[in-house]
Amino acid sequence: MAIKLKHSDTFSTYFVTFTCVEWISLFEIVNGYDMVYKWFDILKTEHNAEVVAYVIMPNHLHVILHFHDAHFNLNTIVANGKRFIAYEIINRLEQAGNNSLLARLGKLVTERERRKGQLHKVFKDSFDGKAIITHAFLIQKINYIHNNPVSGKWMLAKDFVEYEHSSASFYEIQLVRHHRPLHYLDL
Repeated sequence: MAIKLKHSDTFSTYFVTFTCVEWISLFEIVNGYDMVYKWFDILKTEHNAEVVAYVIMPNHLHVILHFHDAHFNLNTIVANGKRFIAYEIINRLEQAGNNSLLARLGKLVTERERRKGQLHKVFKDSFDGKAIITHAFLIQKINYIHNNPVSGKWMLAKDFVEYEHSSASFYEIQLVRHHRPLHYLDL
């Protein structure tokens, strides 16, 4: 059973990570990076939240979110974002006729989730959310995010600045590819 941690709204900036179930590269399989960018837009319009840095990997997402207003519920905001993206991933898998992957995702649904009407499991239940309370921690997380595509097994680009689904190019060469983040110096 997943342990639910209520994230406080005491701090306004958070490092958030969520992952596709079983580390399946669902963002890549359905070319679903645009879904995440749509969620970023929703964060801004519905929650007065800004993306400070991000990377969308084939099977997970790292993002630093800054909330301008108090009294937000990070758990609900991330859960709703995951739900929105999950519906879109399932729609694309259905449109592509990827029945084997749909069946696999269907088998991962627990009985409790099934009783609630859930048909497919797309993301791991929990997410990681860490409050950013120091400048040093903020810089550490931005560097971690931006280097993720060229770290470990990934090597998704020759240089981290070249990875298309990251805010690295914004910070390093002032190039906005898909989403303009709020620069951390403007927090």
